[in-house]
Amino acid sequence: MHICHIITRLIIGGAQENTLLTCEGLRARGHRVTLIAGPTTGPEGSLVARARAGGYAYLELPELIRAVNPWMDLRAQRQLTMELRRLGPDIVHTHSSKAGIIGRLAARDARVRRIVHTIHGMSFNRTQPWPVQRAYAWLERRAARHTHRIVTVADAMIEQTVAAGVCSREKLETIYSGMEVERFTPAAERRAAARARWGVTDDDVVVGTVARLFRKKGYEQLISIMDAAAGREPRLRFVWVGDGAQRTEYEQELGRRGLRSRVTLTGLVPPERVGDEMAGFDILAHTSQWEGLPRTVVQALLMQVPAVAFDIDGTPEVVLEGRTGRIVRLGDEARFVEALCELAADRTLRERLGQAGRAACVERFDWRRMVDQLEALYERLIAE
Repeated sequence: MHICHIITRLIIGGAQENTLLTCEGLRARGHRVTLIAGPTTGPEGSLVARARAGGYAYLELPELIRAVNPWMDLRAQRQLTMELRRLGPDIVHTHSSKAGIIGRLAARDARVRRIVHTIHGMSFNRTQPWPVQRAYAWLERRAARHTHRIVTVADAMIEQTVAAGVCSREKLETIYSGMEVERFTPAAERRAAARARWGVTDDDVVVGTVARLFRKKGYEQLISIMDAAAGREPRLRFVWVGDGAQRTEYEQELGRRGLRSRVTLTGLVPPERVGDEMAGFDILAHTSQWEGLPRTVVQALLMQVPAVAFDIDGTPEVVLEGRTGRIVRLGDEARFVEALCELAADRTLRERLGQAGRAACVERFDWRRMVDQLEALYERLIAE
C-alpha cells in the first residue's frame, strides 16, 4: 500500500512522535510511505531531521501553517489536492486539527480511495472560547462526512466526538498511542545520573513534569499546587522538563512565590532523552487542561514513576486510581496537594504504584502494537 500521512507541523509533541513512529513502522513492513507537513516553527523544538532520515518520502508544504488564515488555508488545500493527485496514495491519514480538516478535504477532491483521521486531542475543547469551539465542531462534522474511519487515541474521545455530533459511533475506533517502550526502562544508574544533574539527594522527593510551557498544560494551577505542597513537605523538589512561550512568565511567578530555588527547569529535551530525565522522578504531576492520551503519563509509568493527574479526557484510562497513581477532579487543587503529599511521605506506596503502572503499560502502549492495528485497519478499508 501507499499511505500518505499529513500533519500540520513536526514540533516535539505527542501527535508528532506518534505519527513518525507510524511512518517508520509502516515503511519497515514494506509499505510506501509519504509524510507531508507544514513549516515547523516555535520554541517547542523540531522533529524534521528525524522525518528526513526515516527512509520514506518527506514533503514540506509552506502553505500549511498552524494559524488560521483563510487565504493561506485555501492555498494549502489546493496544493495538497495537487500533491495527492500526483502521488496517488491508496490511503490518506491525517493528524492534528488544521491538517486534519484541510487534508481530508484535499483527499476528497483528489479522489483518494480511503481517508483516515486520528484525533490526538479534540480540536474543540474546554480551553477555547465558545464561538471557537462551535466553529471547530462544525468543521469537524463537515470533514467527517469525507472520512472512512476516525481513530482516537483514547476511548474518552469516542464519547466526546459522538456527543458533539461529529459522526456516528460506527465510524470511530480507539488505537492507543504507541511508545518506544525500550527507551523507558528504569535503572538505578539512570536515576542516580539524573539526580546528580539536578543536585538533589536521595532523601529529596522529586516531583517531575514533562510538558510544553504554555497555558493549556495547567502550569498556573501547578505552581499554586507546588506552593501549597512545598509548605507542607520540606523534602519536595520539582523538575520541569520542557520549554515554551510562557517560560519567562512562569519563572517570574516561581520567584514571586519563593519557589525558584526548589525548581529545576531543564529546558527543551529531545524525545530520546526524556526517559533519562524521568528516571530521576519520584512522582509525576500532570495538570494539563486538555489531552488526548497523555503520553508523558504513560512514559512515567513505564519508568515506574506513579502519577497524580487531573481527570481529563484519556487520562483516567492510564492513571488508575489506587493502582497506578491518583486521579483528581479537574481544578481540585486541594486534593491534588493531598495526593502529592501522601505519595511523598510513603516510599513503599510509590514503589507499589510505579511497579503496577509499568506492568499495565509495557505491552498496551508498545508502538509496534499500534502499527499492527493501523496496518490491519488500512487493509480492512482497502478490502471494503
